[in-house]
Amino acid sequence: MTTPISTPAQAAPLTKTPAKTMVALVAFLVVGLCAPFIVHAFGGNYWVRVLDFAMLYIMLALGLNIVVGFAGLLDLGYIAFYAVGAYLMALLGSPHLANQFEIIAQLFPNGFHVSVWWVLPLAALVAGIFGMLLGAPTLKLRGDYLAIVTLGFGEIIRIFMNNLDRPVNITNGPKGITAVDPIRLFGFDFSKSHEIIGLKFTPVFMYYYLLVVLVVIIVFICLRLQNSRIGRAWVAIREDEIAAKAMGINTRNIKLLAFAMGASFGGVSGAVFGAFQGFVSPESFTLWESIYVLAIVVLGGMGHIPGVILGGVLLIGFQELLRVVAEPAQQMMFGHTIVDAEVLRQLLFGLALVGVMLYRPAGLWPSPRKEDRPVVRRPGTAGARL
Repeated sequence: MTTPISTPAQAAPLTKTPAKTMVALVAFLVVGLCAPFIVHAFGGNYWVRVLDFAMLYIMLALGLNIVVGFAGLLDLGYIAFYAVGAYLMALLGSPHLANQFEIIAQLFPNGFHVSVWWVLPLAALVAGIFGMLLGAPTLKLRGDYLAIVTLGFGEIIRIFMNNLDRPVNITNGPKGITAVDPIRLFGFDFSKSHEIIGLKFTPVFMYYYLLVVLVVIIVFICLRLQNSRIGRAWVAIREDEIAAKAMGINTRNIKLLAFAMGASFGGVSGAVFGAFQGFVSPESFTLWESIYVLAIVVLGGMGHIPGVILGGVLLIGFQELLRVVAEPAQQMMFGHTIVDAEVLRQLLFGLALVGVMLYRPAGLWPSPRKEDRPVVRRPGTAGARL
């Protein structure tokens, strides 16, 4: 009598996205679709443009969330990938190279003018390669050492762009590159106003809804990554890299993949920024921008996608609101301006950061699943979870 061969237990199914997270994302989408009309009624095109930049920073923060929130790798040079995408769009979508190089002028008298829809995947690819180049020498670094190396990488890229105007003028140095082509889709020029179903959409409206679509795509990709085997491997590395390696996870490849995926989103954001602004210069890619994007991730809730979106909206909106109301409020209370609006904005912003970190160390909106939250280890304890 033969004994039936026992079959190995099937692998446990991957966890799904919590219902609360999905409800939050749907609510964000509904509010986002109506937001430009609401803010335009109260503040005009200026506040719609603020929403445009909020969407750009959310795209950046979602990419950085892969590196910092999922994989636990501190990256202070993330804005470098934003610069790579922006300059790639500027070089391929403007007459700059044709004006500087005779051979290009003969082949393309008016410049390359490559469509942004070709530049976006190229920017993702090139930025992803740069992300791997950054990740390769940092594989054995952790904590402060990793932060210093990534900070240096971001500054190297900015200085490189700032000085690559001699002996051969490629980036035009601190003057930047102008006349970058706007985004066009199905005959719609996003730099012009259009009337659709009786409603007038100005350029800031057109770019806003394009950015919303891109944010939705990035959120979908992030959710799929988070609930995949790769996402769980990132979490394992974040919590204990030695244990993850002992369990058979190829930490080298998984960490490089985190850098590459996060950088690719930064490259896409930069390409859209270049087309949106029509102008690219090194001043848009300073260290402060990297810290600002990191603050969005940390304050919103590391590893929690709705928290990152909330952090982006609040930080952009809060800063702009302070910029607008600081001086009128002082005039009303004291009769004159005591503190410059920009100084007061930075002071209150810093105090808000300190307050949130003291009373909400896990972020304003941490993940509902404890296993998705980073572990905070304190002296004398094996590990405490936020």
